[in-house]
Amino acid sequence: MQDALVRRLSSPVPRYTSYPTAPHFNAGIGPQVYTEGLGRLGKANRLSLYAHVPYCDRLCWFCACHTKQTLRYEPVEAYLKGLHAEIAAVGRRVSREAPVTALHFGGGSPTLLRPDDMVALKRCLEQGFAFSPDAEISVEMDPNDLDEARHDALAAIGMTRASLGIQDFDPKVQKAINRIQTFEQTRGVVEAARQRGVRSVNCDILYGLPYQTMETLAETVRAVISLSPDRVALFGYAHVPWMKKHQTMIDEAALPDIVARFAQMTMAGEMLVAAGYEAVGIDHFALPADRLAVAARNGTLRRNFQGYTDDQADALIGLGASAIGQLPEGYFQNMPATGEYLRRVEEGGVAVVRGYALTDEDRARAFVIERVMCDFGFSFADLAIRHPLFAATIRAEACGFAASDRDGLCRVEGDRFMLTAAGKPFARTVAAVFDAHLSSGRGRHSIAI
Repeated sequence: MQDALVRRLSSPVPRYTSYPTAPHFNAGIGPQVYTEGLGRLGKANRLSLYAHVPYCDRLCWFCACHTKQTLRYEPVEAYLKGLHAEIAAVGRRVSREAPVTALHFGGGSPTLLRPDDMVALKRCLEQGFAFSPDAEISVEMDPNDLDEARHDALAAIGMTRASLGIQDFDPKVQKAINRIQTFEQTRGVVEAARQRGVRSVNCDILYGLPYQTMETLAETVRAVISLSPDRVALFGYAHVPWMKKHQTMIDEAALPDIVARFAQMTMAGEMLVAAGYEAVGIDHFALPADRLAVAARNGTLRRNFQGYTDDQADALIGLGASAIGQLPEGYFQNMPATGEYLRRVEEGGVAVVRGYALTDEDRARAFVIERVMCDFGFSFADLAIRHPLFAATIRAEACGFAASDRDGLCRVEGDRFMLTAAGKPFARTVAAVFDAHLSSGRGRHSIAI
C-alpha cells in the first residue's frame, strides 16, 4: 500500500524555490523594470547577493546547474571582467544605505577561480555594495579544485560557510556520474576550512543516483556524519535530460525506481536524525545550534533559489550569467548564455532578459507555498493579516483539499492547515495544490521524491 502511495504521489511538480516558478518568467520584464526596482531599494531593505560562476573544469553528469566545462582559464578571465562590470553597474543603482547581510558564490565551481581573482571579485563587490560587518559569506566548493592558496584566498574574502558537494563516496556511483572525489580529499577540505575559522560547513548528498543501493548510500551517510558538518542537504537526483543534455550520459536503466528512491531518502534521513541532526524542511538537516535549525524551530525558515535559508533579506540580487534575483516587485533573471551575457553587460551594464511581476494573488500563494515547504503548514489568521483579499479563497482550497484527502496527508486543526507525518515527504505535491499557474502546463519538472 505504501509503495502504491509513493508511486501515485511522486508525479513531477516544481521544487518551489520561487512562486511562480521560473517557467512562468517572461521577456516583458527587462532591464528598465529591473533598474527602476534597484533604485527603490534603500535603508529599509536588507540585501542578499548571489554571484554565479558558470564554469567547471569537469562536468558532472548529474548536474542541472547553468554551467559549462572549460580546461582553459581564458574564458573565465573574460567572464570575470564582465561580472565586475555588472557588479559596478548594479551597485551604482542601489543605495549604500541598504546593507548586504548575505553573499553566496555559486556555480559551476567558484573555487576554480585563481586565488587573486577570488580576492578581486570580493573587493569589487565591496566597492559596489555596503556590507554589514556580520554578513554571511558562503561558497560552493569542489574539493578537486582546492589547494592551500585557494583556501587562504577563501579565508581572505571572509568565508563563513563552506558548502561541499559530495553526492556519494561509492566509486561505482562516482564513475557513473563523472564525479570522482575521495573521502580523504573531502575531509582535508573540511579540516582546512575549519582551521581558517569557518563557522559552518554544509555537505550535499544525493540519493536516486545510478547504481546507488541502500548499502552504498548508508556508507556515504556514515562517512559524512564522521565529518561532523553543521548542515547536510539530502537531495533527490533530478533526472532532466530534456533540459540538461549531458545527463544522457547517465544510464537510465541503472537508476533506482521511485519506490527505491523513497526508501533511500527515508533511510538517510533517519540516520541523520539518529546522529543528532534536526530535520529542516523536506531535504535539509542541521545540528541543533545551527542557524538553519534555529530558524526552523522559531518559524523564520525561508526558501529561495539556493534552497532553504535563514536569510531574512528583503531583496536578492543575482549577478552573473543565468543568475536569478528577487526584488519587492518580482523576479528577474539574467541572460543564461555567457557570450550574450557579456555583450549585454558591455552595452548596458545589466543583463536581465526576463522575469515576473508579482500580483497580489501571487504574493498570497507564494506565502502559503513557502510556509508549506518550510513549516509543513500555515495559519489562516496569519494569511488573513498578510493577504486579506485572497485569504478566504485560499482557506477554502485548503479546507476542501483536507476534506477530500484520503491518504492522510494533511488536516485542518483549529486555525491551521498542516501536513501529517505521512504527508511531509510529499510537501511538494501538497504545495502544488495552491499553485494557480501549474495547470498552464509551462515547463517540465522533476519527480516529487
